[in-house]
Amino acid sequence: MAGTIKKKTTPGAKTPAKTKKSAAEKTTAVYDESQIKHLDALEHIRHRSGMYIGRLGDGSNQNDGIYVLLKEIIDNAIDEYIMGYGKRIDVDITDNRVKVRDYGRGIPLGKVVECVSEINTGGKYNDEVFQFSIGMNGVGTKAVNALSSYFRVVSVRDGKCTDAVFEKGKLVSQKTGKLKQKQEDGTFFEFVPDVEIFGKYNYDMSYVEKRVKNYVYLNAGLTLRLNGQDYYSENGLLDLLNEELGDTALYDIGGYSSEHLQFAFSHTNDISEKYYSFVNGQYTSDGGTHQTAFKEGFLKGINGYFKTDYSGEEVRAGIVAAVLVKVKDPVFESQTKNKLGNTDIRWIVTETQSALDDWLHRHPQEAKRIQEKIELNRKLSKELKDVKAKAKEAAKKISIRIPKLKDCKYHVQDGEKGANSMIFITEGDSASGTMTHSRDASYQAIFSLRGKPENMYGKKQSEIYKNDELYQLMMALGIETDVENLKYSKIVIATDADNDGYHIRNLVMTFFLGYFEELVTSGRVFILETPLFRVRNKKENIYCYSEEERDKAQTKLGKSAETSRFKGLGEINPDEFRKFIKPSTMHLTPVEISQLKIIPKLLGFYMGKNTPERRQFIENHLLSNADIDA
Repeated sequence: MAGTIKKKTTPGAKTPAKTKKSAAEKTTAVYDESQIKHLDALEHIRHRSGMYIGRLGDGSNQNDGIYVLLKEIIDNAIDEYIMGYGKRIDVDITDNRVKVRDYGRGIPLGKVVECVSEINTGGKYNDEVFQFSIGMNGVGTKAVNALSSYFRVVSVRDGKCTDAVFEKGKLVSQKTGKLKQKQEDGTFFEFVPDVEIFGKYNYDMSYVEKRVKNYVYLNAGLTLRLNGQDYYSENGLLDLLNEELGDTALYDIGGYSSEHLQFAFSHTNDISEKYYSFVNGQYTSDGGTHQTAFKEGFLKGINGYFKTDYSGEEVRAGIVAAVLVKVKDPVFESQTKNKLGNTDIRWIVTETQSALDDWLHRHPQEAKRIQEKIELNRKLSKELKDVKAKAKEAAKKISIRIPKLKDCKYHVQDGEKGANSMIFITEGDSASGTMTHSRDASYQAIFSLRGKPENMYGKKQSEIYKNDELYQLMMALGIETDVENLKYSKIVIATDADNDGYHIRNLVMTFFLGYFEELVTSGRVFILETPLFRVRNKKENIYCYSEEERDKAQTKLGKSAETSRFKGLGEINPDEFRKFIKPSTMHLTPVEISQLKIIPKLLGFYMGKNTPERRQFIENHLLSNADIDA
C-alpha cells in the first residue's frame, strides 16, 4: 500500500455609442488557406503523442509512455521468435538509454529506413511473413523513433548490414555495407526517450523486469537477457500462475495449450476473480472479447462435467487464470491495445469447454477440490444475496442521492467524456469542502467518510453489506452489484499526511483488497499526494512533497523565504488546492501489488492482531512520507 504499505466608455457626449461585438467579430485570427498546416507522420506523432502511446508520465507508473516505447521495440523481436527465428533477445537499459538486440531475420536492408520512419510501412501486413503479430498498425517503431532524442537501428542479414541514426524522427545518417566481422542475423535498436516530450523520467527496473517475465511466460523456450541476467520459462502460463499464487492455490494449477489458445487456472480462498489475459503476447489489462469467451467456456466446462447448473459467480469466485489467444487480425479498442474487440472468436468458448472437460476427467482429485470450492461459493452466495436484498431495501431511501457523495457529470459509461473520471475518497466535511470548491465537477467526484471506517480484515463478505458507510461507498462507486459497473476510471484515496490519515488509508485499502481485489490489481486505485510544505517569497511559491524538496526550495528562494507546513487537507486554501488535483499538476501514486500471494500476508501484518513486529515497524515508518514497495 502506498504511503504506509509500498494544478471604457469614450468621453464626450457626441461620441457615438459602441455596439457590442459578436463572437465572430471578436475572433482575431483569420481562418483561411494559410492557416491549414501539414505535419509529416513523425511530426504528427510528436505533436499528438497521446494518440499513439497513451499517457506520458515520468516512469513512476508501469503504464507510462517510456515503457510503451520499450514494449514496441521488444514486440518486434518477439514477433520474430513467434515466427521461429531467434531464441534469444538481449535488452540493456543504462542511464535511460535502451538497447535491444534480437537474432531473427533482420529487416530487409533496402527498407530499414522506411520501416522505422514511414507510417503504414512494414512486413506485418503480409500474413505469410507475420501471422500472429502484436503490432499490426505500422506505427510502433515509428513512434519510438519520433519520440526519441536519439534513435539507431542496425539490421544484419547474410554478412551485410544497414545502420541508420535519427534524432527526433529526422534521419541523420545512413550506411549500408559488408560486415568486417561475422555476426548473427537480426536487428539492433538503441534509443533515448526525448526529455522534450517526457520531461524528467527514469526507468523503474522492477516494472521492466515484470514485463520481461511476462514475455518469457508467454513464449516458453525464449531466453530474454535483461542487463546480463537471463529469464526463461519452460512451462509458460503455468509458471506465471505459480509465481503469482505460490501456496495460495487451492489445487495444482491446471493448464491447456494449442496453436491458438493457451490457458492456466486455479482457485484461491478469495472471492474476487483475477485474469491475466493476452493477445499475441500483448497484455490486455482491460480484458476483452477473448476473456469473456474464456469465462463462458470455463463455466460450460464445469457444468458439463459436474452435470449441474452453477452460476458464473459461483464457479468463478476466487478463480485466478491466465489466458493467451493468438488472433490473425486483432482489433483493439485503443491505440495502447488494452482491450480486444474481435467478435469472431466464439471458437474460444467451445475449445475452452472441451479442454477443461478433458482436464477434469484426467485430474479427479483436483476436480473434487474445485467442486468443494464452488459449493462453498454457492453457500456464501445465498447468504450474501439475502444480506444484499436487505441492504438494498434499506438503501432505497438514499438511492436517488447518496448523502456523502458529491458526484460528477460524466462517468466511465459515458465513453470518451468519462475516460478521465475519478472519485476522491476523503475524510470529514472540512477536507471534502475544500475539494468541492477546487474540483472540476465534470469528471471529479468526492465521497466523504465520517471518520475511520470499520476494520473489515478477516470478516465475511456479507458483513460489508451490513455496514452503512461501506455500503454507501459501494453505491457511490457503482460496485454494490458487480465490479464491472465501476463508475470511475480512477479511485483516489485522499487523506491527511499524518498518523490518522495513514490509518484511514490502510482501512480503505483493507476494504478494497479484501473484497474488491481486482480494483487494485487492475490499476484503478491511487493515493493523492499533497504537498507537505509551501516555501514562498514575494515572487514565487514552491510546493514541496518532502523535506528534501523543502530544503532545496529554501536554498533557492533565500533566507527571506517563508515556510509553511500543511497539516491537513481542510486547511489548504481551495484556490491552492485546485493546483493539487488538476490533471497536469496532480501527484498520484498508484497502489500496486507485485504478486497476489503477498496480499494475505500483507493484510495480516498491517490489519490483523497487533504484534510487536508491527508496532516496531509503525514506529519506524508510519510518520514518514516514504512509500513501501509491496
